[in-house]
Amino acid sequence: MRKSALIASALVFSAPAGADAPSILGRWVTEGGKSHVEIYPCGAHLCGRIVWLREPVFKTGEHAGKPLMDTRNPDASKRARPILGLTMMWNLVRNGAADEWEGGRLYNPEDGETYKGTVKLRADGRLYVRGYVGISLLGKSQVWERVR
Repeated sequence: MRKSALIASALVFSAPAGADAPSILGRWVTEGGKSHVEIYPCGAHLCGRIVWLREPVFKTGEHAGKPLMDTRNPDASKRARPILGLTMMWNLVRNGAADEWEGGRLYNPEDGETYKGTVKLRADGRLYVRGYVGISLLGKSQVWERVR
């Protein structure tokens, strides 16, 4: 009986809010295929963390052969944290539309910058991710695909 309650709970918490509401939860391949990001619930919001890297180690320099670290972070105390497992997306909330999330922050370890962010699940099943400074016109977008 206990096992069936656990399974039922898992099904309730993994199901989308509405019967046909799209879900962005899961693993996504970033544009260019450099990494995979897992989007998951974190409290009342959605977050994303880097769970796979095509090139997970430094190739040259003093750190050659060691896991990639967040060396471009403006906070010196965070520069030794590994990129793999790094939360790079947080505070995304659904904006009322079933396929759009906004109000979040996106961190780009390639430049060490944190941007405002929006995410939209497109009709073709791909994820449109936009990071920007100030207003959405001043930003950059990527299109991610689900990991198969």
